[in-house]
Parts: sequence; structure tokens; C-alpha cells
Amino acid sequence: MTEVEGGTTRAGWGIDLVTAEEAAAAVPAGSVVYVGSGCGTPRTVIRALEVQPFEHLGVRLVHHLTDGVRQSGAAGTNFEHRTLFIGSELADVVGRDDQPGIARIEYLPMSVADLPGSLRAGRVRVDVTVVQVTPPRDGRVSLGVSVDAAHAAIDAARIVIAEVNPAMPWTMGASTVPVEAIDLFVEVPAEVICYTHPAVGDVGELIAGYVARIIDDGATVHVGLGRIPSAVLARIKGRRDLAIHSDVITDAVLDLVEAGVVTGAARTSDVGLVVASAAMGTRRLYDAIDGSDRFAFRPIDEVLRGIEDEPRIVSVTQAFRIDLTGQVCVDALGGRPYGGLGTQADFHRAAALSPEGKAIVALSSRQPDGSSSFALRLGQYEAVAIARHELRWVATEFGITYLHGRSLRERAVALIELAHPDDRDGLLDEARRAGLVPSEQKLKSRRPYPVEEERRVSLRDGSQVLVRPTHPGDAPLLQDLFFHLRPEDVRTRFFRNLSSLARNAADHLCNVSYDAEMALVAVTGGRETERAVATAQYYVDADTGHADVAFMVDADWQGKGLGRLLHELLSDHAARQGVTAFSADVLVGNDSMLHILTAGGDARVRTAEGVHEVLIPTRRIDEDAPSRG
Repeated sequence: MTEVEGGTTRAGWGIDLVTAEEAAAAVPAGSVVYVGSGCGTPRTVIRALEVQPFEHLGVRLVHHLTDGVRQSGAAGTNFEHRTLFIGSELADVVGRDDQPGIARIEYLPMSVADLPGSLRAGRVRVDVTVVQVTPPRDGRVSLGVSVDAAHAAIDAARIVIAEVNPAMPWTMGASTVPVEAIDLFVEVPAEVICYTHPAVGDVGELIAGYVARIIDDGATVHVGLGRIPSAVLARIKGRRDLAIHSDVITDAVLDLVEAGVVTGAARTSDVGLVVASAAMGTRRLYDAIDGSDRFAFRPIDEVLRGIEDEPRIVSVTQAFRIDLTGQVCVDALGGRPYGGLGTQADFHRAAALSPEGKAIVALSSRQPDGSSSFALRLGQYEAVAIARHELRWVATEFGITYLHGRSLRERAVALIELAHPDDRDGLLDEARRAGLVPSEQKLKSRRPYPVEEERRVSLRDGSQVLVRPTHPGDAPLLQDLFFHLRPEDVRTRFFRNLSSLARNAADHLCNVSYDAEMALVAVTGGRETERAVATAQYYVDADTGHADVAFMVDADWQGKGLGRLLHELLSDHAARQGVTAFSADVLVGNDSMLHILTAGGDARVRTAEGVHEVLIPTRRIDEDAPSRG
């Protein structure tokens, strides 16, 4: 126990208080000081430490995701910083030691989930721990909004200093510490750091929309800090019985709790609880968690322990760059360290292992300097945080794709399709030269994946399918569909007998521009286990302005209205693109296809040499009309 002369006793608290300057003076020269994180950053003591006499230059700070650890108003800091997170506060001095008063900022590429164990084992040294706590109750204080690694840091340190903040919320769960574990108490102003997400922008909103579509009712959601994850939460207010299990929660989580969307009722453990390790938000959030047993705050390693056993875990990770094989960098931007590993890879892995889980990586197609967020290879300082074999879902403003189980060729094509249209040709050329894709590989689309064209529909017999636009990665699905066609269906579709559908032919059927060309596929099963049961395409003839249309329907799915439904949806899309008519060649004897095309009553049919030449005006769908499926 460290003693300081002249301490005062705060009425009602039952603890001796010292000033910040007295607490700072008690830190021995050369100490390694752990600094509490997030909105619980102990700014007052750290700033007092900054202005201590010159011998305190030997002090080193260890921290992650702090706010206010640089000397106020100064160019730098007197300390060496060893940090797990490079935020805007430190980014401009990372790696710099060329100016007096600016000590080197050392980045520690470590998962925050590994930090508690490393502190206790001495692998990460700590002599002094400085945290922020609530006033005491019954001999204990709460770590409030920043539990994460604080318990381990307190256990490992020889000296523990706590800022006592009357405005800090008392959080429930495993957030409390006995008063006797703390050596020095410093009263600070009753004010907790507030945090609000910057505006996400149009690109972020598009990305969030793609991600939100694959989050189902009953999911347990992890979203870390970042504009895109916050926007995702705003997009899932229509879900039911969600749960939150995360490293950090924000006001966006509280919005879902108050709306009744987050109930935790579908969980198999921690039923009804919002589980977190830290909170970063406004006073509204802090008031809501104060004393509430709906929220369970735990050390970060405990938050992650066994989470992969919980069904339907969804993790959303914000990344900076991905290479064309699927390796993900989350902690470098513009060739320099930025951000940190946090717990992103840990939650991503847990979601990937979780039954029915979804591990999602989200990023904008371009970085702030205008360079592509996709590259043939990651750069020199762009380390792999998520290995390619662990990558599942990837989303940009141009769509979302599932990569697990795909070949290197399929991955490269799918990722290039998510890149900015102006970057795709260059990436495709690089992929060809590297042998990732064949020389004849093409990508036709230059626009975002038209998610608005997706429809989940019920057919005549009550079975359900998802009808969606195709993308180049669907070629294997269409090859499988081919083998579910009857021989006569193959002949009437391709006007010849085929024993298989070649990969380049399947690519042609699903690789479309989404305007002058369009292809739809009807699929069953989950998005990770889709099976195609029907497909339809149109291609505009530049000479006539009409579009040639063709269909394939699984033999077991014929007679359910699926062909007619695909025709109506294609016709609607074509009409919106200015296409006035479909044309089709139908072999005499293919009565079912002729019926689909002529059912509207305004088709023109000319028959010659065993072929019906059909011309059908396109028409818009009445959105209020029930589906004819």
C-alpha cells in the first residue's frame, strides 16, 4: 500500500483522497503505467503526470482506445506510449521521434482479449494502474463504463490509482473492485467522457443496408465501434428477439433495447442480458446502464469465453483492405498503423464457429486517399488480421458476397465485383497476370448489386424461394441446376443435346450488367447453402432494341408457377430499363414455355421450321397486386 501524506476524507465515501498531483508524484520513475480505457480514461491523473519533474520521462504508458492521454494543447507527450489502438489522437505522431517533446508511439499488434491474461502472467509488464471508478458502496467501487482489462491490470500492478467520478454509472455484472485493492483515490469532476459516432455518409449507409439484410430474428449481435457497425444497428429495428454480446455498446444499442428489438429471449445462455465489456456513448446511455441488471459488464476475456457455442452469433468487423485471396487487414491505413486489432478477429472467429452464425467484414470500396480497398496483395505494413480461410461474408457499397468454401478464382472474381467500378479492370488485369483467374475471365457489371430486386416469394404449393439477381460467383449454382433438368428441357433450352454445362457457358448466364442484361436466379436454403432451382436471363439486341429471354427450371420445381414468376419479374425490370419487348425462340412441342410467354394475351407468335418465334411486350408489375407464384 502506497501512503501519501496530507490526504483528506470525503464525507460519506469513507476513503482518503489525494490530489491528482500527489497521486502523480507517487509514480516511481521508470514505471510502466496501465491507463484505463475508453470513456473511463483517467485524464486528470495522466495530465498531472505529464507535468511532473523531468525524471518522470522514464514513465511508459500501456493502453488501448483511450481519450485524452496526450498532453493538452501540446504537440506531443513526455511519455513512450505502448498502445493496442492508434486513434486520431495518436495517429499523427506514430513512429515519430524527430521533434523534442514527442516520444515514440509503439503499436502493439495484440488482441484486447489476450491482454488480461498477458497482464496477469507478466508478459505485458505493468507497475502502476490508473483507472476511473464510481464512489464506493459497501466497501466496493464499480469500474463503470470501462471494465475490459481493468481487473487484470489492478491485480498485476504494485500501485493502483483510481479517479473517483461521481457521475460514473454503477454497472452490473462483474464490474466491481474492493476498496482495499486501490492505493490512492483522486476525486475528479462529475463528468464522464461522451462519444458519438460521426455521420456514416451515403457509402456507409449502402454497406449497412447489405449487412442488415442477412441478420435474422433471434441473432446475437456483436458490433464494435465504427461508423458502419453503428449504421447496421440502425437498420435492424424491424427484427425480433435480438441479443447483444459485444466488447463495447453505444447509444445505437440502447435504441434497439428501448424499441423492444433486443430482448435476448432467443439465447441459450445469458437469456435477457445485454453483455458487454465497455460502454461509449452519451449521458442517455450511461443513465440507462446505471444500476440496471439488463446489462452485464464483464472483463473482455470473459465476454468472449465460450461465445462460439451460442447459436446465431453475428459479428460485424470494419476493415481497411482485403487482398484478392481474402486476407483482411484491420489495423493499417495509408501505409501506417491505424486502429487496432481490438477483439475483431476473436468475435469474427466465434461467429464463424457458431451454429448458424454469420461472420461479416465490411469496408468501403475505396480508402480516404482514393486508392482501392482491394489489392492483389496486402502492402508491407498491412498485416493479416483475419486469415482467408476464416473469411465468410464481405460487404461494400457495391454488394455483399459469401466466400467460405470458394476457390481462389471464385474469391478473386467475387471480391473484384465488390470493388469500385473504376478499379475493377485494373484488379482483374492483375488477377489474370497472377494466375488467380483465367485470361478469358470478364466482369460486366459497373453498378452496385441491385439488392432492391431481391424478393422472397411463396409458390402455388406453399414452398418458398428467394429470387435475386445473379452475380458471377453463381456459375457453380447454375452448373448444378443443369443436372436437374430433364433431357428434353436441355434440348428446348439450348436447342441441342448437352451432357454438361461448361464453366464459361455458366459464367455467361450469370455474369450480366444489370441494365442491358439481367439474370435472375431462384434459390432455396440459407444464403450460405443456396441451391438454384430456376434461372432466367435477358440480353438486349442492339439492332432491334428487343431482349432475348431464356429460362431453366429444375424438373422437380416445374408446374409451381416459378417460370411465370421469373418472366414477370424480368419483364418488369426490362420495362424500367426502357426495353419494350422480349423475343424468344421456342421449339414446337414446348407448350409449357409457350404458355408462360403468351399468358398475357398480347404476344405475337410466328411459327416456322419447328420453332415458335415469340415477341412479347414488356410490362411493369403492379406492386400492389399479389404474386402469381
